[in-house]
Amino acid sequence: MNDDLVRWTLQVAAVAVLAPISGHAERARESLAPRAGEASVTRVYVGTYASGGGRGIYRLDFDRSTGRWASEPTLAAGSTNPSFLALHPSGRFLYAVNELQDFQGKPTGALSAFAVDGSTGRLTLLNEQASEGLDPCHLVADASGRNVLVANYTSGTVAVLPVSADGRLQRASAVRRVIGSGPVRGRQEGPHAHHITIDASGRFALWADLGSDRVRVDRFDGTAGRLEPNDPDGVAIEAGSGPRHLAWHASGRVLYVLNELSSTVSALRFDAARGVLAVFQTVSARASGASGVNDSAEIAVAPDGRFLYASNRGDDDIAVFAIDEATSGLTPVGHVSTGGRTPRSFAIDPSGRWLIAANQRSNSLVVFRLDPATGLPSAVGAPITIPEPVCVLFAPPSPQGAAMPAQ
Repeated sequence: MNDDLVRWTLQVAAVAVLAPISGHAERARESLAPRAGEASVTRVYVGTYASGGGRGIYRLDFDRSTGRWASEPTLAAGSTNPSFLALHPSGRFLYAVNELQDFQGKPTGALSAFAVDGSTGRLTLLNEQASEGLDPCHLVADASGRNVLVANYTSGTVAVLPVSADGRLQRASAVRRVIGSGPVRGRQEGPHAHHITIDASGRFALWADLGSDRVRVDRFDGTAGRLEPNDPDGVAIEAGSGPRHLAWHASGRVLYVLNELSSTVSALRFDAARGVLAVFQTVSARASGASGVNDSAEIAVAPDGRFLYASNRGDDDIAVFAIDEATSGLTPVGHVSTGGRTPRSFAIDPSGRWLIAANQRSNSLVVFRLDPATGLPSAVGAPITIPEPVCVLFAPPSPQGAAMPAQ
């Protein structure tokens, strides 16, 4: 692991652990700004859908000292519907779901593994494996780098795929199948796994089941690559809510859930010893007086733990909430247009100063500067065009002095 990647990893971990405990959130945030002589350019990868003309995974270079793009979008690797992306902890490999219903003649989607060229950002396909379910839509690599976990939306299954030393994905070592449904016709006829994450201890895998209105909890054995239902095996969210995506508070003791169908955010306490969740607050993700059809999509907590963000498709905005330092409860701050249509996803850079929104239906990425006092985003520069963007992933900064590739 190179020195820049080591420093990046340690800084992000320090903010996640120390900022909410010490209360020195601003100092923690400033510590992540580029230092004198340090490369300020970081690479961004974008997953896309083929239906909108996307040819695979795109790469751009982002200057985190100015909030401007340092390059035009370039195809990093051809791939079919690589909608969500995840980096290996080493930074040497990138993984993508292939959101499909047929892979090699079988009723399943797939995952793709790529080697990352650290100097150019290009991706080289290593291999593909079945995701063990239809329409895989989210994935995560565990902290050890031994496994990738995937959520398969249509089948409602989650699976563990071990990772070889060379970054290749092995066949699934565990597949979890559940039953359940909800009251919303056409969306909740059965379980729909939409997002999967791992707790700080690495002992529990938690996943959003949109179809069953449940956040499920499994015991996770990263050494053996096993998943088993916890006792209890999760917590119920209000009927018809449709839990979609999850975001951890920096303390690791609170999990926030964005509910797609009800356009709400639920805050849950997490007992890390037993893997038990309990809902303690639910708030609307929509602006007061908002009307019309809306499906909430993405959720993220700022690295310093002071603000939470959620995107709305229909209202086409980002909702901002302040996080109470003592209770971790949410207070609405405001809503800001994403400058495009259908913000399916967004990402906050690890310094906590920039947010990039992926507007799927307007084929655009928009950069926002985050106000450190209010948390409110403000757009910077003009949108950049990428076909049907679905996922935005920040990679570690380029090594100091490394030349950026010609575009």
